[in-house]
Amino acid sequence: MIHGAYCVGCCWMLMALLFVGGVMNILWVAGLTVLVAGEKMLPNGRWLPKVSGTALILWGLSETLM
Repeated sequence: MIHGAYCVGCCWMLMALLFVGGVMNILWVAGLTVLVAGEKMLPNGRWLPKVSGTALILWGLSETLM
């Protein structure tokens, strides 16, 4: 119970995103799975969240400015 509550508390946004993405398109879920797996499993994976986060922010900004 404690581990489950901790997991939901720290990852609720990712869980919600995976649910919504999975309902809409399974390729988005596969892409997010590869991204999270890369962050966790790559030996020097600390750069991946920074690069992917920056890319997603820039993509979001470009969509709002168009």
